[in-house]
Amino acid sequence: MTEQAIRKVLDEHAKLSVDATDLDLAADLYELGLTSHASVNVMLALEDTFDVEFPDELLRKSTFASVDSIRSALTELGVG
Repeated sequence: MTEQAIRKVLDEHAKLSVDATDLDLAADLYELGLTSHASVNVMLALEDTFDVEFPDELLRKSTFASVDSIRSALTELGVG
């Protein structure tokens, strides 16, 4: 469920050049068009979706670089 919800958020907020439902877990989202502005929108949407808040130490580019890295960050926050 977590992975599907992440992909839904990416589809709605990341403005990627491809459909997020077909992405490889390790695909580099920045190479696929994720901008720093869009990553902020993704982070806010993830916070709303999962009712969490990303702490400062997770607010780095690598946290939002792939579906897998986002899932790992959410797991660290107690989701999933």
